[in-house]
Amino acid sequence: MKKVVLVIFVVFFWAVNIFAQGPGVLQKDLSGYLFTYFTGNSVEDESIHFAVSPDGLNYYALNGNEPVLDSKKISSTGGVRDPHILRGEDGKTFYMVVTDMTSHKGWDSNRAMVLLKSNDLVNWESSVVNIQERFDGHEDLKRVWAPQTVYDKKAGKYMVYFSMKHGNEPDIIYYAHANKDFTDLESEPQQLFFPKNGKSCIDGDIVEKDGVYHLFYKTEGHGNGIKHATTRDLTSGNWAEEDDYKQQTNEAVEGSSIFKLNNTDTYILMYDVYMKGSYQFTSSTDLNSFEIIDDQISMDFHPRHGTVLPVTRTELKRLFGKWDKPSAYPELKSNPILEGYYADPEILYSNKTNKFYLYPTSDGFTGWSGDYFKTFSSKNLIDWKDEGTILDLKKDVVWADRNAWAPAAIEKTTNGETKYYYYFTAAQKIGVAVSDNPNGPFVDSGKALIDFKPRGVEGGQEIDPDVFTDPKTGKSYLYWGNGYMAVAELNNDMVSIKKETIKVLTPDATYREGTEVFYRNGIYYFLWSEDDTRSPDYKVRYAMSDSPTGPLTIPEDNIVLEKAPEKGFYGTGHNSVINVPNTDEWHIVYHRFSVPNGINMGDAAGYHREVCMDLLNFKQTGHIIKVNFNNQGQ
Repeated sequence: MKKVVLVIFVVFFWAVNIFAQGPGVLQKDLSGYLFTYFTGNSVEDESIHFAVSPDGLNYYALNGNEPVLDSKKISSTGGVRDPHILRGEDGKTFYMVVTDMTSHKGWDSNRAMVLLKSNDLVNWESSVVNIQERFDGHEDLKRVWAPQTVYDKKAGKYMVYFSMKHGNEPDIIYYAHANKDFTDLESEPQQLFFPKNGKSCIDGDIVEKDGVYHLFYKTEGHGNGIKHATTRDLTSGNWAEEDDYKQQTNEAVEGSSIFKLNNTDTYILMYDVYMKGSYQFTSSTDLNSFEIIDDQISMDFHPRHGTVLPVTRTELKRLFGKWDKPSAYPELKSNPILEGYYADPEILYSNKTNKFYLYPTSDGFTGWSGDYFKTFSSKNLIDWKDEGTILDLKKDVVWADRNAWAPAAIEKTTNGETKYYYYFTAAQKIGVAVSDNPNGPFVDSGKALIDFKPRGVEGGQEIDPDVFTDPKTGKSYLYWGNGYMAVAELNNDMVSIKKETIKVLTPDATYREGTEVFYRNGIYYFLWSEDDTRSPDYKVRYAMSDSPTGPLTIPEDNIVLEKAPEKGFYGTGHNSVINVPNTDEWHIVYHRFSVPNGINMGDAAGYHREVCMDLLNFKQTGHIIKVNFNNQGQ
């Protein structure tokens, strides 16, 4: 019984620590923050501004603190306020809602909001929704303020909630579900929150934690502070209210926003101290008790009522590509080079496209149970484009439909025709697929290439292929094995081997799997992984040879990669190596436990891995210098 409880706890731990704001993005990949806000009550200040932060505490304005969208083009009043931004459940769609209002026309002058949608945080589509015009029965509507969006799991839709005031009635927080395209509201707004005192409330901000929805709201006209209520059902009307105010100041405040610091249990509640023209930041781990952290905060701008969204490195690069990286913003880390869970990376340079291609194992599946392969392309070894699935075992392979592992790829030109050969593990056998292009699609040969053990070998598995073409002879070789290292010369068709050339090259007892062969300055290098991929001690060793088929000479100090606990690196192994064309610049690509939580996952760390890259350096003797890797990478 205790074991069952432990398993349930571990699964729950993964669920709450791996995913963030929808299953499409991982907590580990969130590396910064986007702050969206407006700046004041003049028309030119009532617009959407962006700022970025590396840590959620220190913020730098984008675009010189000028608007990132033209209010006149997206609104009906010429101005917008109170921007709220949300990452969608797919992880890659973003929703923003703003008050359609210019304050110089009066606080009771607006009837509309603006709904915006984006796939990249840079380009936005917008729609104006005028409540008074869109729905009957709102003739006495005075104002529509501070819309926000939350995903309603029960309805499976995005809920837009906002405050409205009719005639002399109090401001009330309403809601309506957005349509599929996020261009309109599906139905008549309904009351969302029913405060016990029946008085005005505005500026609602909802965050979900452990299945509970937490609403922070402003008590408009009676206290002008931030209160807190909770529910498990957004549309039930049943909220548990707390009596105390959550702001840590005696000044009037509004526009509260709460977000979680990346890869921590700490939440930040911030709010606009609007009478003083300042912002206050507080922190909490329970969403109940908050303490001021203003001494840790810096901003090179003065925001009004805004919200913060955790973002990935790729998203930051996209923002910087549009509006430039602020000079004070730290350099972005290079590792891991791919976002998401991937392992066993193979890297290739295509002379056809003049790009680099990464072919990893799709990771994150319990017991290494993935069944498809993807590839990623890059012009500079830094920015990687997801080229999509190139081989799906369940759709494209007739002889195996499980355990898609550890691919290898090579470019081969014969009689002026260039093709790409993709060797892969499936169901503990090795297959080969062919394509005219490095990003596929690849067509499987129709049968396993390696589904047997070499003569004299007992135990181990037929996995982890590596392919190498000898620059001296033009002959191509396939290497494979777990528990043993085997080699065979490939036939000219590259989809079959010369069985009579099979040879076992197992270097020593440290050999486990993941052979990688490359050639430099007359030396053939053989790299392999030691230990188990689930072990923090998983590492890479190497041997040298005068031939692609051995014999192998093992240097006295032959570790290439191994864990560095002081840097948070564990389980570093199963690598490939790439030479930048026309240089002596070499890089090693490998996987490690995901950072920062992989080391706490137990065996599951072995299938929650991430891909990294570092420089590979050599001594004058040709011996490999142990990699001194770091999160910065290149």
